[in-house]
Amino acid sequence: MIIRLYTGEDGQAHFEDLNMPAGEAETVALKSGEAMTFLSFPDGTFSDWHTGPQRQYVIVLSGQMEIGIGDGTKRMLNPGDILQVEDLTGQGHTTRSVGNRSSVSVPLAD
Repeated sequence: MIIRLYTGEDGQAHFEDLNMPAGEAETVALKSGEAMTFLSFPDGTFSDWHTGPQRQYVIVLSGQMEIGIGDGTKRMLNPGDILQVEDLTGQGHTTRSVGNRSSVSVPLAD
């Protein structure tokens, strides 16, 4: 599953479910000069309202990641799920780790 997290015209974060690529391979442009970052968070780690630091994929490797947006909606991402972060302005979102979570962030070209 790929979930796009973006800022709407109302300044609030919104979710959009995206289809997984249908072909055998799909190339995605990465941000030049940037590196993938592996992160680990203990169970219960909570990040209050924040925006994404850049356009990026966040791929959950273990544990779960709960994303909350301004209208009260929450989405739970499981291992293998991908969050396409594009909410670079506005109120942003919250993040909570369920279980000991590890993830990787991959910077995307603008």
